[in-house]
Amino acid sequence: MRRDAFSQLLGMEVLEADLGRSVVRMRVRPDLVNGFGTLHGGALFSLADSAFAFATNAGGMLSVAVDCTISFPVACRPGDVLTATAVEQSATNRLAFVEVTVRNQDDVDVGYFRGTVYRTTRTHDLT
Repeated sequence: MRRDAFSQLLGMEVLEADLGRSVVRMRVRPDLVNGFGTLHGGALFSLADSAFAFATNAGGMLSVAVDCTISFPVACRPGDVLTATAVEQSATNRLAFVEVTVRNQDDVDVGYFRGTVYRTTRTHDLT
């Protein structure tokens, strides 16, 4: 997280980061809303994507996204506290498939994200 300037910019906090699972939290700030007063979809995607990245890179091998999709079943508003939980569903030597569920402070699902990563042979320093 200390090297992830974008997640820091959005005010994310990593609560858990282990290989195959992570939990990341973010408060919806007024500067993150769209013209309708609800959280911009890109901000919600970014929260889910960061949880995805922390779960897939925690093992020390550089993993890069191949594809990602998201659904927005419920709007988020300023003051909402969102928690993204990423869980690896399956993996091979090179690919991993991850689902991320984003919930608000009332435990309502506000985002469903699914992504695939390619695990390179390159290591990185997570310290």
